[in-house]
Amino acid sequence: MIAMYDVSSITVVRALNDLAKDGYIVRQQGKGTFVSRARKHKLVEFSDVEIFETKDDKVTVLSIERGNKLEYLEKLGLRGDQFYYKIERTRQTNGVTYIYHTSYIPEQYINANYPNLDYYSSIYKRFKLDYRIHMNDEHFEEINEIAFPTPEHVASVLGIDTQFPTVFQTKTTKLEATGQVLAYSETYKRADYYKIKFLSCNRGH
Repeated sequence: MIAMYDVSSITVVRALNDLAKDGYIVRQQGKGTFVSRARKHKLVEFSDVEIFETKDDKVTVLSIERGNKLEYLEKLGLRGDQFYYKIERTRQTNGVTYIYHTSYIPEQYINANYPNLDYYSSIYKRFKLDYRIHMNDEHFEEINEIAFPTPEHVASVLGIDTQFPTVFQTKTTKLEATGQVLAYSETYKRADYYKIKFLSCNRGH
């Protein structure tokens, strides 16, 4: 490489070190240096692709219940003597129920004097208007997996057979400034309404 590129040995060593650090090459003692076959970390954009007009969506709040089951207290980072509110909702389009949401919100972020169930048809809207928190700007972790068979209760709500696959999503949203958990949600979506897109974020573009 020194002769090929007419550079000093120091330059070659530095370049190889940089390539190894960035994951492009792998060094194996006693064997040599090889081009890495592992994919280098790359920033990508991920988004849901709606296969229909969302303006026709209808959200129905099924129930709002106060609770303190240990399983969800732990997910929300709450103590055993604290409470959360469980909000169940469905989303429909053209008469088809395709999403079943269950959200768990710490009690401090719920207005117990809500006038009706529809008050919580949009949880993000309530956080924005009632607490000036923009949920889309806060830190979140989301996991998607295929649920098959679909749990009986979920299948009943969605009006499908348990052998009809669904996409199960869990999402935890935290306040960026403090790390406090604002919401934990579990969502089931009919597989035939699920489509995603990945887009690489190239530097300088």
